[in-house]
Amino acid sequence: MRASQAVKAKWRPTLSMIVFTVLTAVLSLPLVGLFFFRLYENQLIHQTETELIAQSAVLAAVLAREVENGLPDDIVLGAERPVDLRPKETQWFDPVLPMLDLASDDVLGRRPAGRLPVSETTTTYRQIGERLSDLAADTQRATLAGFRILDPRGIVIGGHSEVGLALGHVDEVATALGGRYRSVLRVRISDEPPPPIYSLSRGTGIRVFAAYPVFVDNRVAGVIYTSRTPSNILKHLYQERRKVALAAFTIIGVTLLTGFMFLRVITRPIHGLIRYTAQVGHGSRDTARLPSHHGSREIAMLAQSFMDMAHRLEERSEYISNFAAHVSHELKSPLTSIQGAAELMRDGEGTISVAEREKFLSNIVKDTARLTVLLERLRDLARADNPQARGPVAFDTVIADVRAAFPDIVIRIEGHTGRAIRMSRENAAIVFKHLADNAHRHGAALLSVNLVDLPDRLQITVRDDGEGISDNNRERIFDTFFTTRRETGGTGMGLGIVRSILSAHGGSIRLVASQHGAAFEIELPIG
Repeated sequence: MRASQAVKAKWRPTLSMIVFTVLTAVLSLPLVGLFFFRLYENQLIHQTETELIAQSAVLAAVLAREVENGLPDDIVLGAERPVDLRPKETQWFDPVLPMLDLASDDVLGRRPAGRLPVSETTTTYRQIGERLSDLAADTQRATLAGFRILDPRGIVIGGHSEVGLALGHVDEVATALGGRYRSVLRVRISDEPPPPIYSLSRGTGIRVFAAYPVFVDNRVAGVIYTSRTPSNILKHLYQERRKVALAAFTIIGVTLLTGFMFLRVITRPIHGLIRYTAQVGHGSRDTARLPSHHGSREIAMLAQSFMDMAHRLEERSEYISNFAAHVSHELKSPLTSIQGAAELMRDGEGTISVAEREKFLSNIVKDTARLTVLLERLRDLARADNPQARGPVAFDTVIADVRAAFPDIVIRIEGHTGRAIRMSRENAAIVFKHLADNAHRHGAALLSVNLVDLPDRLQITVRDDGEGISDNNRERIFDTFFTTRRETGGTGMGLGIVRSILSAHGGSIRLVASQHGAAFEIELPIG
């Protein structure tokens, strides 16, 4: 199966799809947040009930003091305080906590209207109610809460309205007259039309009612009945609808701008690279064009990597093409010579002299030896292009192998020879044996090796005292199959093999100027 088919076998989301999904999710977050308003509204309900409890507690304390200071014969207390609600002697705090929950509590209907009482309230309670009405009115102006002050029978004795009417039939008031605090949610009837976003919120049309019992000597002395509409975030949003619309357009604009940046900086350059690599893959190197806009730094680096890879592939293709042409030429010459000598010996059997026969056989042996050398060099070149082990190996070990292979050459070393290089012993020996062999074939008797330590590399300069290299040949000495001693068995592959091995191991070699002989400068990574 081809690689492209293997990639297509499994579904994968495109980059555009991923960017679109992320931007859609980000854009929807403010809209999804609307559905969490109930949690916030419930907190507003708790806050409203807490404020009503605090205000009721203050008025309850005042009412209790007024009842205690009233005429004993005119005060009739109500039900006893439940035993479980009576504070202990060691208990200093007796908090009343909010109990409403917008998510679970039912919203009751509109509060029932007050009824005429069976009997009127006492004079003392009426006077107390008149005195507390002003206090309740002042409190209402500041807190916006509605107040009803009830006697132990549920008759309104003070407040904004309904004074003299009975509210004992109201559920929460009846509970408070029994000695327990109770709060409920009821439908709010408003004179103002609801905002268009009314249906999104459950808290836009409700009102909190709280009935707070007042105790004197653990008996109900009255009830503080309060109510208030909680703060509404949706109503506030409706009032600020222009600002909300501006914020929404800003979010949409930023999202679209972000999407355009992704398209411009990431998606479009990547598709351009895909087209470029497809053209290069089909061999259209001359017509292939990189995208004019690379986008981000990483994509620019990726584009440069593609260009470098395409350049290396082109060089490799040209190298293989030239190499094949050179190999065919180098092999064709000795093969043609061998074939010609063999045909002459076959056709001239019985007519050629012994000297001629010996000459033909000598040519065959010489050309066979040349083919053997060529094959060995080809094997070395293949090994150089595909290195196996990377070492490291100590440099003095490599020099010892070179000295053993070329005893006629004096090798003089300067520098720290114990330094390890990142290369196998076999490959390192091939490199320096080729240099020593070139020096020996060009009449050198001395090979000087100088080692210099660089920050992360080792610089090796190899000089010989041989014939040197002419100016006309200096640019071609690393070309494969270029040689000036073909008649003596030279293949022209030695320095090409050296450069390939060094390049495969992260090293380099170059020819440097020298007054006598030839000099090469090699750099290798330190092991």
